Amino acid sequence: MPRIQVLPDQLVNQIAAGEVVERPANALKEMLENSLDAGSSNLHIELLNGGSKLIKIVDDGCGIAKADLPLALHRHATSKIASFDDLQRVATLGFRGEGLASIASVSRLTLTSRYQDDAHAWRVEADHGQLGEIEPAALSHGTTIEVHELYHQLPARRKFLKSDATEFAHCAEMVKRLALANPGRQFTLLHNGRAALRLVAGDLARRAGELLGEEFIQSGITVDEGFGPLRLWGITGNPTLGKASRDAQYFFVNGRYVRDKVIQHALREAYRDVLHHDRHAAYCLFLELDPETVDVNVHPTKIEVRFRESQAVYRFLLTSLTKALSATRAGAAPAIPDGVDPDTGEILSRPASPAAPAPVSAAGSVRPAPPRAPSYAELAARQQAMPLANAREGLGFYDKLIGDLRRDNTPPSITLQPINENGSKAIPQDPASRQMADVASMATPPRPEPEAPLIPPLGFALGQLHGVYILSQASEGLIVVDMHAAHERIVYEKLKNALDLNQMPTQPLLIPHVFAADALDIATVEEHAGDIARLGLELSVMSPTQLAVRAVPLLLKDADVVELARAMLADIRTAGISQLLSGRRNELLATMACHGAVRANRQLTLTEMNALLRDMEATERSGQCNHGRPTWFRLTMKELDGLFMRGQ
Repeated sequence: MPRIQVLPDQLVNQIAAGEVVERPANALKEMLENSLDAGSSNLHIELLNGGSKLIKIVDDGCGIAKADLPLALHRHATSKIASFDDLQRVATLGFRGEGLASIASVSRLTLTSRYQDDAHAWRVEADHGQLGEIEPAALSHGTTIEVHELYHQLPARRKFLKSDATEFAHCAEMVKRLALANPGRQFTLLHNGRAALRLVAGDLARRAGELLGEEFIQSGITVDEGFGPLRLWGITGNPTLGKASRDAQYFFVNGRYVRDKVIQHALREAYRDVLHHDRHAAYCLFLELDPETVDVNVHPTKIEVRFRESQAVYRFLLTSLTKALSATRAGAAPAIPDGVDPDTGEILSRPASPAAPAPVSAAGSVRPAPPRAPSYAELAARQQAMPLANAREGLGFYDKLIGDLRRDNTPPSITLQPINENGSKAIPQDPASRQMADVASMATPPRPEPEAPLIPPLGFALGQLHGVYILSQASEGLIVVDMHAAHERIVYEKLKNALDLNQMPTQPLLIPHVFAADALDIATVEEHAGDIARLGLELSVMSPTQLAVRAVPLLLKDADVVELARAMLADIRTAGISQLLSGRRNELLATMACHGAVRANRQLTLTEMNALLRDMEATERSGQCNHGRPTWFRLTMKELDGLFMRGQ
């Protein structure tokens, strides 16, 4: 049997490269993190054949001194940490000191760097672990590193690489992660001589808009919550715009992109009530905490972390994101992050400039601003009569909807004064009438300009479409509401609040509803009747084969009580009452809300429709139903004009 022996350094580095440099994207990540740690503000990246042929990075960081160049390619040599205490609170992206050594052992690597105020740069080359002599080189500042023929002499490893397109996609994704974490740095990525990414320095809103899409920014929800040493900030996606994959999920811990089970579970739970089951949330979130409370030295790729107080982090993330999502209501305009034009929704290329001064004429007087075009809401307030048989009846219908609001905004006049044909006030000729007119003019307040009618965010209901959708007129255009989904969310939120306060109101039934039940349902009621009553449903055993419903939750008084009871008993038998009253409580309440919500094909009066719209505006998370489907949709007047080609 062979004796135990120490492996040579080159073989050790190649073994380590199997973990650190799995593919070109991993090598790119290690080198970019070194550039960022060096304080670079401009990073230029060039790739050939997906990075397998060439990876070149040019940065403008602090550079590496001549004496340190060979050490930079030596295993476990680093300037990031010097003691165990430093390892306990790592504040840099790199710290292991094995990334460059591993890359140099499986490629031909050239490292050129000019350290701060040195007279010129120096270059060192490594050919699959064999270092050459240090030579002088020409470089204005910073560091340039080139990696040629990755895994060229290791065909067993090279065959595991995918196509050039696939490897480049992984490299581009790696650049996106680092670019999102560092929006104040400029990134340029070229592949086979063609520009793939050009990201100028800016803020998070602009960077996320360039990489995740402007729709993500326009509809995104700004998050900024803190508790003690913990802070969660960034932008999380609107649940209505859920994605089919997890490609748009970016989470950073102290500026480092990570994938952690605790974090992912907390985010999924926060979105559970508002996201459809087959969709995934999009987010770009940053968690900041004391470096001593998180261990980033879990895996060589540094993509996994371990929290000292994982439960505290979990509760903080769940509470913070739930709070941000609960602030969304149907009809409410999303919060516009900094760096986004609030009028057009476009990402600003530079900070907004101060308001321009009013134009001044040659004589020095200020010219009046051009008149503003009236909005559709203002035009509706002074609509002309239609010469049709039913026009007067139709105008009366709208007057019932918003007539009171118009009249409330118009102050009553005290005295009507005659007007001449030219538009001037007529002055009475006799002294007594003239004196009375003067007193009236002093007592009459100036009448303000007519304002547009006060219209709520979801507007006023016009009618129903096929008994399923409510059509409403809002100031921006047409609102379409799924009445069942909207009412389901409203009932669900009311049930949650009532159960949290232990004040679930019940409606006793004058005549109990008796229905047939099997032996398991009978046993469930006999064992958990008290706990079921806490949910507002009072069940009793009438016979070995029958149950009776004697009271239902007041919020569900119009539901089919028998179907509601059977659905609740089925959930209790599946998960157990204790689990449903704790961990899966919301699932049970969602079942109850679904049975209590208004059904399709039910004809609602205008009063009921408007009441539903007002409840939606006041209810948290009312933009989605309990299953994550959208509850409403807006079609603006601009979009309607486009359909009819108005103005074209």
